[in-house]
Amino acid sequence: MKNLDFLAIGDITTDAFIRLKDASVNCDLNHEHCKLCVSFGDKIPYEFVEVVRAVGNSPNAAVSASRLGLKAGLVTNIGNDQNGAECLEVLKKENLDTQYVTRHKEMETNYHYVLWYEAERTILVKHQSYPYRLPDIGSPAWLYLSSLGNNTLGYHEEIVAYLEKHRDIKLAFQPGTYQINLGYEKLKRLYARTEVFIANKEEADRVLGKKHDDIKTLLTAIQNLGPKLVLVTNGPKGSYFFDGKNFWFMPPYPDPKPPYERTGAGDAYASTFVSALALGKTAEEALRLAPINSMSVVQQIGAQKGLLSRSDLEKLLSKAPNDYQFKKI
Repeated sequence: MKNLDFLAIGDITTDAFIRLKDASVNCDLNHEHCKLCVSFGDKIPYEFVEVVRAVGNSPNAAVSASRLGLKAGLVTNIGNDQNGAECLEVLKKENLDTQYVTRHKEMETNYHYVLWYEAERTILVKHQSYPYRLPDIGSPAWLYLSSLGNNTLGYHEEIVAYLEKHRDIKLAFQPGTYQINLGYEKLKRLYARTEVFIANKEEADRVLGKKHDDIKTLLTAIQNLGPKLVLVTNGPKGSYFFDGKNFWFMPPYPDPKPPYERTGAGDAYASTFVSALALGKTAEEALRLAPINSMSVVQQIGAQKGLLSRSDLEKLLSKAPNDYQFKKI
């Protein structure tokens, strides 16, 4: 088979969104370290549940790339159960190459519960301990690596060894919780091989082990780990980009109405940026496209329903207000 334009590696899951009403959020004086609170030992009513299949950082990115016109695929693991079968069916409907989806007998497919209150979510996660192995993936133009379960350090070493033998493959790295918690030292070969690093500001600070008030210092510190291009998002405040020479700020695309549910906003942003590069766009052009898909996703439930086609993305770009421009900082 022909090599893919975009191949994502990461865990897949089903998300069950539980819409809460009788809850509250408690934060400290700096509006940090917030906690979702419900009555302990009580019966908590919920509004409804919506089940969303075949999601996760990397599946979301693969679906995003496919809808934008790239030949995309996914390397992931599922169990021999109904959840796995339904996840696989969704991937096929999204025109993804599924030859690298491994099904494990006598194992379950990941299933997460999303406690959804107002526009934010708290996710109860459980990653199955699959016997991770990297298949022969050929030479995709871009490899997109994101969230994997615990105890996958050996798998990461296998991935970076493959990348070191295939220098033509470009790597986009959007680290998940386990990868951040591993620390830089254990993944330094991976960081050194990274073309594009994407994370939100809190995640980038955690990668570096300290909080940075100055965004230029943060971007520079991440690039010093090895990535050529660094993209750091900051929620509704916009995003920041560093190419080794210039620092850029990109504002958010204006919301048509208040966000409905924010799951997948970061995945949409990151994957659209990388997909735009894979489509031959410049980094500056990619910066203008990425916030649009993120805006669209938060208007829907789940990480994939709002992902746009390339034509819809470009149509919204043509309607952007005059102040929707990146600028040097």
